[in-house]
Amino acid sequence: MKAQIYINYKDGILDPEGLTVSKALDSIGIKGIKNLSMGKYIELDLGKIKKSEAIKIVEDSCSKLLANPNTEMYNYKIIED
Repeated sequence: MKAQIYINYKDGILDPEGLTVSKALDSIGIKGIKNLSMGKYIELDLGKIKKSEAIKIVEDSCSKLLANPNTEMYNYKIIED
């Protein structure tokens, strides 16, 4: 069982890294990007556990440490091997 976790800023939260990368791309001639948002990708190998246990581990991990509930949102996929 694996979990793929995606963490991004909530709407309305300033993303300085995304803004910097967007400006850098523009400066090297890559045009047409209206908005660029940077985030985090985390993959967990959870071994052979039940899907319900995997969901609990991921929810607990994200809500208690991996994502800042004030500024970030997360979503995830559970992949069964």
